[in-house]
Amino acid sequence: MRARIYQPARTAMQSGTAKTQGWVLEFSQDSAREVDPLMGWTSSTDMDSQVRLQFDSREAAEAYASAHGIDAVAIQPKPRKANIRPGGYGDNFATNRRGVWTH
Repeated sequence: MRARIYQPARTAMQSGTAKTQGWVLEFSQDSAREVDPLMGWTSSTDMDSQVRLQFDSREAAEAYASAHGIDAVAIQPKPRKANIRPGGYGDNFATNRRGVWTH
């Protein structure tokens, strides 16, 4: 079995870093997906590709993989730069603004 260990990225629907602190062990697909001729649904005989295990740290995920004989590759996350602008959103409504705030 082949698996990858990674730290999930934030979703496009949020600006924060919720649900991105843990690590995930996810199995790769062993067999190709097939299209059902009657309904058009895609299916696969590989049940391991549906398994996603969550861990608190990368070391815990690697220890689990080595203890169960899983060939896993750990992918390091790219560091995220903080996007904090001075003043922030509240500066739009400050009483000491120099210009007029309009849409």
